[in-house]
Amino acid sequence: MKDFIRQIQTELEKHRDPQRAVYMKAYMKDQYEYLGINAPARRTLTRPFLTKDSRPPVEHLWPVVRQFWELPEREYQYFAMELIARYYNKAEKDWIEHYQELITYKAWWDTVDFIAGTLVGQYFRIYPAEIPKVTRKWMASGNLWLQRSCLLFQLKYKRDTDIVLLSSFISQLAGSREFFIAKAIGWSLREYSKYNPEWVLEFVQKNVLQPLSKREAVRIAGARL
Repeated sequence: MKDFIRQIQTELEKHRDPQRAVYMKAYMKDQYEYLGINAPARRTLTRPFLTKDSRPPVEHLWPVVRQFWELPEREYQYFAMELIARYYNKAEKDWIEHYQELITYKAWWDTVDFIAGTLVGQYFRIYPAEIPKVTRKWMASGNLWLQRSCLLFQLKYKRDTDIVLLSSFISQLAGSREFFIAKAIGWSLREYSKYNPEWVLEFVQKNVLQPLSKREAVRIAGARL
């Protein structure tokens, strides 16, 4: 496990770009440090470590992920998420607790959106009975990132989106002036509008939403109808 982590660090450190790191950090509102490796280059460098023969066994996954999450540079968190994605179809029921931890620790949209839309989304496909319990807890938490995750976990569900559930989340959060909530409301509606634009336009017309949410929601549906 330690060798695996050390190998990733050694490989990425060789490509550290301090000048690019400054711009990457600024783009993310100075939230975290960066090595200065853009996403395509990072994925190329780390791809050999994600093969079945190279990555750690699933029983070592979460200790490894936590160590990457503690490293200061954001690229290590990105790699950790891509590592989890190699196992997410085999998620155990208690993985939702790990996902919650990652959503709320070192939280920003760049990690939260991947965790919500990819990891949590797949988890709830495997364990749909967990949706009411978990989402009630997250919605009641007052934590904007957990609430944003409730709005976004169905992004890849396409026509399988539970619109009753999504409507409930939006109704509870529609009055929020928090940018990341208003944006997520619009994003979730916009994504579903690819499959049911009429429903989205009707929903926007009948409900009081923040201007940002409205603009995002009808960006596609408004052009199609």
